[in-house]
Amino acid sequence: MMKMDRKQKVIERITQSEKPLSASALAKELGVSRQIIVGDVALLRASGHKIIATPRGYVIDQPSLGISKTIAVKHDDKDMEKELNLIIDMGGYIENVIVEHPVYGEIKGNMKLKSRYDILKFMEKVNNYDATSLSSLTGGVHLHTIYADSTEILDRIEEALKENGFLLK
Repeated sequence: MMKMDRKQKVIERITQSEKPLSASALAKELGVSRQIIVGDVALLRASGHKIIATPRGYVIDQPSLGISKTIAVKHDDKDMEKELNLIIDMGGYIENVIVEHPVYGEIKGNMKLKSRYDILKFMEKVNNYDATSLSSLTGGVHLHTIYADSTEILDRIEEALKENGFLLK
């Protein structure tokens, strides 16, 4: 498959997919290495395609629906899953995690978590790769951009985070 054809196929597959597509899955489907797909995605991004990498694979960045709020929290890595589930269970959608690094400034990681299944897959990846959370760089302090259908839901999420000792005020 020619490079241009392959890049077109990559953007079509990511755009048409209802779930994130990993570089490994795309590589297998197109008969190339994972690194080739990663390179193709980098070139597609550079040419203006709004592709973002999530913990579960590539997605097209589409405007999120609902009302958003950025909430400051603090916890250890052992409480990460509890915090994420609490937000989802209250009706939130976790867009990202943001930390303020003393050298690099703002560092943002796309999360795109909307269900317990998404969190389960995210935590599996964290554990399988023995990954360190971004918040470990800042003593557990971090921000989440959270979307919900109403300000009431966002207020309830904030209150639940406070009750569980996660909210940073």
